[in-house]
Amino acid sequence: MSGSWRASTARGRFTGAASLGLDENGSPVIVEYKRGVDAGVINQGLFYLAWLMDHRAEFEQLVRDRLGVTAASQVLWSGPRLICIAGDFTRYDVHAVREHRRSIDLVRYRLFGSDLLGLETVASVSGGMQVARRPRRQAVARAAAGAGGASMVELANAVDEVLLGLGEGVNRVERKTYRAYQRLRNFACLCPPQRSKLLVYLKVDPQDVDLVPGFTRDVSGLGHHGTGDLEVQLRTPRDVERAQDLFRASYAAA
Repeated sequence: MSGSWRASTARGRFTGAASLGLDENGSPVIVEYKRGVDAGVINQGLFYLAWLMDHRAEFEQLVRDRLGVTAASQVLWSGPRLICIAGDFTRYDVHAVREHRRSIDLVRYRLFGSDLLGLETVASVSGGMQVARRPRRQAVARAAAGAGGASMVELANAVDEVLLGLGEGVNRVERKTYRAYQRLRNFACLCPPQRSKLLVYLKVDPQDVDLVPGFTRDVSGLGHHGTGDLEVQLRTPRDVERAQDLFRASYAAA
């Protein structure tokens, strides 16, 4: 988690712990860990999240001390998150998170040997924000309809629907300089429309892509809004169609 830090110690020997931090978009995050299956992991995490929302000033001071004034001024209080990590969850746990109006992710861990750890998202709820999803082909077709093709705003709306429609558990986070699409972490960042193009940044390794001038660009090491090392430039609905394999690859890696 970008800019995260350890904020508590284990409660009991290897039974559980919690971390406090910020995600890539500046949202406060509580990460609650439990060994095995623990019926109280969600309730405990929600207790910590409620405590955090009641102590915003203290949290911002901690951010200021650890990460600086700029990071503290950009904390996104509209999107606090809870991530619960455990050996497994029951169907009752999955049902419970869907009843809450908070952004909650349930993540199952698996150990492979003595040095490998795998994480799998079991359920993801995005703070009660429900976004209507239309079929992706219809979204792109609407953008292309009419004389003169798509405006950049129409194209941005089409990209929005495509990214939200990639699968379950996609959360959209609004920032001043970009719109992030995330699962556990960002997989795409859409910048505000420019006069003649849209810029989307993806979590795809540019070295794994056949870069096309005017369509894809390696921006690793270059400053830009949002996160991701692959820049995709979109000018027409056809470009959106061309980019969908890249969108899916980034979503799958998140």
